Amino acid sequence: MTRSSITRIVSALTLGCVFAVALDAQIPAAEFAARRDSLAARVDSGVVVAFGGRTLVQDFGTFFQLPPFHYLTNFDEPDAVYVLVARHKRGESMLFVSPINARTAFYYGRRVDSSMTQQRYGIRGRPFSSLAAVLDSLAGSGLPFYTMGDFEDADFARADSLTRGQLFMKAFAAKHPNIALRNAMPMVDQLRAHKSSGELALLQKAADLSSEGDRAAMLTANPSHEYELRAALEYTFTKLGAERLAYGSIVGSGANGTQLHYMKDTDPVKPGDLVVMDAAGEYHGYAADITRTIPVSGTYTPEQRQIYQLVRAAQDVAERNSKPGMSPKVAQDSSVVVRADGLAKLGLIESTEATFDPPWQVDCKAQPSQCLQSNLWMIHGISHGLGLAVHDLVQASYGDGVYKIGDAFTIEPGIYITTHALDVLPDTPKNRAFIARVRAAVVKYQNTGVRVEDDYVITDKGLQRISTAPREMDEIEALMKRRARVQP
Repeated sequence: MTRSSITRIVSALTLGCVFAVALDAQIPAAEFAARRDSLAARVDSGVVVAFGGRTLVQDFGTFFQLPPFHYLTNFDEPDAVYVLVARHKRGESMLFVSPINARTAFYYGRRVDSSMTQQRYGIRGRPFSSLAAVLDSLAGSGLPFYTMGDFEDADFARADSLTRGQLFMKAFAAKHPNIALRNAMPMVDQLRAHKSSGELALLQKAADLSSEGDRAAMLTANPSHEYELRAALEYTFTKLGAERLAYGSIVGSGANGTQLHYMKDTDPVKPGDLVVMDAAGEYHGYAADITRTIPVSGTYTPEQRQIYQLVRAAQDVAERNSKPGMSPKVAQDSSVVVRADGLAKLGLIESTEATFDPPWQVDCKAQPSQCLQSNLWMIHGISHGLGLAVHDLVQASYGDGVYKIGDAFTIEPGIYITTHALDVLPDTPKNRAFIARVRAAVVKYQNTGVRVEDDYVITDKGLQRISTAPREMDEIEALMKRRARVQP
């Protein structure tokens, strides 16, 4: 065994010990109670009805609670309903739980029953069978009713219209036509936007284990397919304590790296190609989100370095403009300026102000910035919140619109060069001129997709980057030189 092999083993064992010590981090019960009190204060007087996640309809997955329901209750079993009755900003909470029959429990384990919820969660328990009668009784109280959507992910809430909670509350509203249902989700979202110190600690753990996954992928010897890098990422996340992936792992080589949400991860990886690896784990419900772009050969080509450096420069300027009291728009706009200027110098756009006719629906007169040529190569925004959902809330979405202590978010600029983007443009005089001017440059940088994404929190010390995987090209190349040379 070589000295380098021993060093890697010792490092892995040491890291495992560090994570083992940290794995018992939890949000205290008092914090969940404070969240419910805060919601009652915002409601003032009213009844909030929140359905949790349902039992899975197949045996091939683990149940995970819906983020807003977990945020308020810490109750992570299926088929439950939380009811908050607020009067003059003081709330009384009830948790309606569903029993599991004795035989099924042999397969899936026993559930907490209504007699145990007060002791375990600080919420009075009731059997689910009594929910309808309790709500019918409250309907005569004169209090307004609020609901919380029980959709799987807020990104797709509009397409998730037939949930158990929505069907139940529609039937309730039909039975009590004098009651108008209001939406409590905006109030809960605003509460969730501020991350407590306990939440920030869990986000740090998620970022730590996810960063180690990127290091493991960079050290993977002689990968021949995308799924080998995905396996290194996901194995490491799991080994270090992730309960599940924060989202489907994106491991795209070559042309696949120019597709933003490529998740097949099955194609070969070839020397000369870049691989975009956008993957992370979830720790106690809290999601990280990290992207690294690495060269299959272990060394970036000169053309790849030019695009990569543009992306890193855009990330750097966005970091400088993501401090407490600053607007996310400043970070976004500054990153666009840096990338657009670089794209113009590389001949990939005619100028920073030049426009094109997009292949998607947009009013270029009303929104001229949406039709800039640079947008063809950097199609997505650079930031979103992090928390119990990988696309979570930040306080800058509310009030004065600036970052504050307790915000957690990503910064993830990207550039994606492919002739396919030119091929799908509408045949217009403006586009023909654009294509004629830039096609040679596009061919030069063909299938170069680069995204660099890190996770950040704002504390009383200011902006802190919590993801630690190597991100400078020289760092990545140096680490990849340590890969073992496994013979076929």
